[in-house]
Amino acid sequence: MPRYKLTIEYDGTPFVGWQRQADALSVQEAIEIAIEAFSGEAVRTQTAGRTDAGVHARGQVAHFDLEREWDPFRVSEALNYHLKPHPIAILDCQLVGGDFEARFSAKARHYRYLILNRRARPALEANRVWHVAVPLDEKAMQEAAQTILGRHDFTTFRSAQCQANSPLRTLDRLDVKRDGDLIIIEASARAFLHHQVRSMTGSLKLVGEGRWPVTGLKAALDAQDRSRCGAMAPSSGLYLMAIDY
Repeated sequence: MPRYKLTIEYDGTPFVGWQRQADALSVQEAIEIAIEAFSGEAVRTQTAGRTDAGVHARGQVAHFDLEREWDPFRVSEALNYHLKPHPIAILDCQLVGGDFEARFSAKARHYRYLILNRRARPALEANRVWHVAVPLDEKAMQEAAQTILGRHDFTTFRSAQCQANSPLRTLDRLDVKRDGDLIIIEASARAFLHHQVRSMTGSLKLVGEGRWPVTGLKAALDAQDRSRCGAMAPSSGLYLMAIDY
């Protein structure tokens, strides 16, 4: 049975997240409807990362199987046609081996978080950034970020609803830089806990505001206590950028 790997870009604003929900449209459901529309087959896609409502993607990856073998270019063209007018684009489609798993074959996941750091609210970037009007010290944020790299118990930065068996994760990258009014946070790991990136970002904001010292982020991590986490950053600024295999 042929297996197809999709690389997907989407604006998460109008969706309830990646995963199918009973009461509203998800990215997964929109793609599965499009697959059935061109192939006549009802399938279930498997994904590398189940993004939450409002979270965007530039390089989400999913796979699915079909009875019939189609040319991958034709699959991507057909899906993009049937996905209109949803803000979802299939960037690439490849035939892969039956042992490929979008989730379990992944070697690394890369996320980006965007903070618009200026007094004026966003007009063109509404729903695509976190607007923070208070000036942030990105250098202090970067210094704090480096203190939590490596393998740790990330309970502090883990959602209470997280279904992972263990809070242990290895954080390979957490970098903060400024580009004009934008503060860009880059995070990489083989796997993240539910809400981990948004939780770390919310706590980094407190460092940037001067409400936490640079050492405060590591102290919160070491506490292994969810109540020590800063207010979680909103979903609108988060992007799943790429998956490595």
